[in-house]
Order: sequence, then C-alpha cells, then structure tokens
Amino acid sequence: MEKKVDNIFAEERKQMIVELINKEIKTTVANLCEKFSVSPATIRNDLRELELAGLLKRTHGGAISNRKASFELNSYQKEVENIEKKAAIAKAANKYIQDGDIIAIDTGTTTLELAKLLAGRKNITVVTNDLEIAMYLEEHSEVDVIITGGSVRRNFHTTVGLIALNSLDELSVDRSFIAANSVSIKRGATTPNIEQAQIKERLVDFAGEVILLLDSTKLGKASFAKFADLKDIDLIITDKDAPKDIVSDIIKIGVSVEIAD
Repeated sequence: MEKKVDNIFAEERKQMIVELINKEIKTTVANLCEKFSVSPATIRNDLRELELAGLLKRTHGGAISNRKASFELNSYQKEVENIEKKAAIAKAANKYIQDGDIIAIDTGTTTLELAKLLAGRKNITVVTNDLEIAMYLEEHSEVDVIITGGSVRRNFHTTVGLIALNSLDELSVDRSFIAANSVSIKRGATTPNIEQAQIKERLVDFAGEVILLLDSTKLGKASFAKFADLKDIDLIITDKDAPKDIVSDIIKIGVSVEIAD
C-alpha cells in the first residue's frame, strides 16, 4: 500500500512539474528540488521520464516547456474545434446504442454531440460525469441520467476526485463511450489531467464494451496521464482524415477502427 501511495505522489509531482514549466517556460533542477523537497536525483529522473513522454525538454541543469504535448483546451475552446468531424463521429457512435441499454458517456465535446442525438430516445440509462451532458439530457430527452458526484473541475464541466470514483464502484454498464486527448501505439489512450484519467480508467473498467471517440488530430500523440492500453479498447471511431498508417497499426493490435463519414 505504501508503494502505491508513493507512486501516486510521484505522478502528482510530475504533473505539477509539467504545469509549472508550462507556466514559467523554464526552470532548474535546484528550483524543483526546493519546491518539492526531493533530491536532485529524483527530479532528474522525473524530467527524464517526462521528456520521454514528450511533455518537456531537458536542458543543462533544468528543463523547458513543450506545451504542444501537454496543453489542454478548456471546454469552450474544444467546442469550436473540428465540430463537423465530432458531429460525424457522434452520428457513427449513435448506431451502437440500443433501446434498453445502460451506457456511460464520458466528458467531452464529441461525447456531448453524441448525447444530443439521444433526444427522443427512450428506455436508455446514461451514467456521466459531465455536467453539461447531464443538463442537456435532463432538459431534452427522456433517458434516465445518473451523474457522478465529486469535485467540479472548473472550466471543464466535469466531476473528478475520490467521491466521483467511489460513486462508480458498484456500477456496470453495457458500453462506455470515452473521449481521449491523445492516442498512440506506444502509450495507449491518454489525457493531460491525472484526476480525469482516473475517472476515464474507471469508465473503461466497468463497461462490457469500450468505444473510444476521437477526431483524427489526436491520433499518434501522447498526453501526460494514461488511462487505457489499446487492448482495453474494443472500437475506435474517428474521421476520414485519420492517418492510414496509424489506423493500420491500431487494427494490427486487434482494435477495430471505424471511419465516420
């Protein structure tokens, strides 16, 4: 148990290192040692792992920002990006929802597009951690909605934390529709925030079938926190601009890929 706690603290420290460097652009090993009260060897090991993950660049005596790998758009910014692709992906995903299903819908703008397609549907139960999805379904549909508790992640319309995780412990669903910030052959499905990754991991674990929804701009990239290996995913739905070589590699692993029109 102590080792597991230590690992959690280490992951939180690494996320804080990335956030600090993205904010200040650069920092030194000495500064990080002082801030986190750990040895230079520990910090250098953290920086080495973060560089391997593509989240920063090491320099002599410190590190500099690599924002493109770790920056996460807030919900409003995500809404206006690739909206046509997201709508097409959602339409393709809707075919996998049948009357009588109990499903989980993860937080995200693509998954919100999927939720909008449930207006008029009946005899469906939706488990979600997304406040906007829950509100939309409550106002515009007749589906039953179960929303996780927990702390609200400001500007992201979602709940995270221990209470949210515990609220999912005794549940199971027919299938989960999950969003991801990045997917790669090497690192699997990833997202920039640890707490968000923990919720996504639980949504993967308690589902009979896992369907990952992501536009093509997110393929072949990696974010900070991993929540699933590709082998944990049954189906990936993406758009027509998905790189053919990456799609081919994913299919070779045994994961189905559907290209939305």
